[in-house]
Amino acid sequence: MDIENVAKTQLDTRLAKAKPIKLGWSSDETDRIASALNELLANFQVHYQKLRNYHWNIKGPDFFDLHEEFENLYTETALHVDEVAERIRVFSHTPLSTMRDYLEHAAIKETGSDLQAEVMVREVLSDFRILLGYLVSVLSIASELEDAGTEQMIKGYIKKIEKHHWMLTAFLAK
Repeated sequence: MDIENVAKTQLDTRLAKAKPIKLGWSSDETDRIASALNELLANFQVHYQKLRNYHWNIKGPDFFDLHEEFENLYTETALHVDEVAERIRVFSHTPLSTMRDYLEHAAIKETGSDLQAEVMVREVLSDFRILLGYLVSVLSIASELEDAGTEQMIKGYIKKIEKHHWMLTAFLAK
């Protein structure tokens, strides 16, 4: 082995043993970001399960429209859940991961399965308003701490939820 390869191997070994590099935020700052993201995660998870409930249990003349819409919404929400949890991991924190934790930390609450279609839609609209509040809170913290990655992710969610809110509100106005 030549000198250059020996030096490279030694450098690789030192780098492998080194502590992970923090992304420029203090421990307190990553705690703030991760905590806000975990609160959002809990609300997204309860919202996701409500959408599955409504998708499975919708009845009546709006069945076909709402069955499909609830599926689209829960599919999108599942992606958000995964992205938020992974973003928490970026900051070396652990995302909430049990239903007990989600229910304990979420402002969004479960509902029953035997609801009228209009009540389901109104519940989803209420969830959107709650989610938007958490999204704005996370966005504020991310902006303050110059966390561009979280800001970009959250702004995308806000845009989508605002559009869904408008569309479901229009649905109720029929």
